[in-house]
Amino acid sequence: MDLSNLKPASGSTKNKKRIGRGPGSGTGKTSGKGHKGQKARSGGSIKPGFEGGQMPLQRRLPKRGFTSLNKKIYSLVNLRDLEVFEAGATVGLEQYGQAGLVGQIKDGVKILAAGELTKALTVQAHKFSKTAIEKIEAAGGKVEVL
Repeated sequence: MDLSNLKPASGSTKNKKRIGRGPGSGTGKTSGKGHKGQKARSGGSIKPGFEGGQMPLQRRLPKRGFTSLNKKIYSLVNLRDLEVFEAGATVGLEQYGQAGLVGQIKDGVKILAAGELTKALTVQAHKFSKTAIEKIEAAGGKVEVL
C-alpha cells in the first residue's frame, strides 16, 4: 500500500452527469430543462422570495423594534460554576477564561445566584445579582466589583 495505488472505496463516487449528449443519454436535446420559458434559459433563475413583481411579503410587513447602541452585554457565570476553584482563591477574569466558564468578554462578567457556593472565595466581576452577593458572603467569601 502506497500513495500510487490509493483510490476511493467502491460505490463512494459517481460519474458526473453529462447533459446534452444525444438522445441515448436520457438527458439530450433540452438537457432536462423542458421546453422554452424562463427556467430553460441561461441565467434564468428566480430569486427566493420573488412574487412576480408584486410587493414581496418581506417589504409588506412593518418594521418593529430597534437595537440599542448603549446596551451592555455581560458574560454570565452562575455560583455553581465557581465550585471548581479551591477554597480561599481569588477568582477574576483570567480564572473564568482558564476554567472555560466564559468565552468572549464584551462588556464584562455578571455573577448570578443559580446553585450553591460551599467555599470561601474572593470573587471579582463587573456586576453581581443581590442574591449572589448574599450567597457568597454567607459562604465566608468576599465580593469585589471591577
